[in-house]
Amino acid sequence: GEVMARQDNSRGTDNVLVNLGFDNALILSAKVTLTLKLNALIDQRGLSEIEAATITGLSRPKVSQVRRYKIQSISLGRLMRALVSLDQHVEIIVRPVQHAHAPSVTVAA
Repeated sequence: GEVMARQDNSRGTDNVLVNLGFDNALILSAKVTLTLKLNALIDQRGLSEIEAATITGLSRPKVSQVRRYKIQSISLGRLMRALVSLDQHVEIIVRPVQHAHAPSVTVAA
């Protein structure tokens, strides 16, 4: 049952960023970057969904969502913690804008 896919997004962790003026596209691209890395690590290690869930602390359904890039209901924080649990260092870089660039947040994974 994928009926629960439409979640109430008014109270997710990510909403804090939206409230601060970051748009959803920025948050989504950060989440996609982290999910790509997470899936690559799961593939490299040959982990089953159950093993990946055990290591990362994500629920089995959440791991399944990660595998299919259905990440609307998974917060940026959860994805970062999952990567850390797989021995990764995750950096969020915030620095003054050079004049040529629009304000942005870079998530490096």
